[in-house]
Amino acid sequence: MRAKLYRRWSTRMCLAIPGKILDTEEIAGIRIGRVQFGGVTRKAYLDYVPDAAPGDYVMVHVGFAISKVDQDEAARTYESMRIMGLLEEELGDQPGEERGA
Repeated sequence: MRAKLYRRWSTRMCLAIPGKILDTEEIAGIRIGRVQFGGVTRKAYLDYVPDAAPGDYVMVHVGFAISKVDQDEAARTYESMRIMGLLEEELGDQPGEERGA
């Protein structure tokens, strides 16, 4: 019974992933950056980290950069997620994503 309850109540958790801002632009008053996560590049909203600039590392959650981190912290987090097998789950192929850098 316990295993059945676990499966019933277990949910997938969305994680914040560290990425490097490659460039930024403003569209209709909203700051958007092209952020690189390993070999994947996606756009993320940057308004929650107004001082973030190209070359900075940010934690991105559901398309929003929510905090800045230094390069070492980004690398440690990224490596931990890779070891746990979470990167492919979080960064799986998405429509409109760019592969490579």
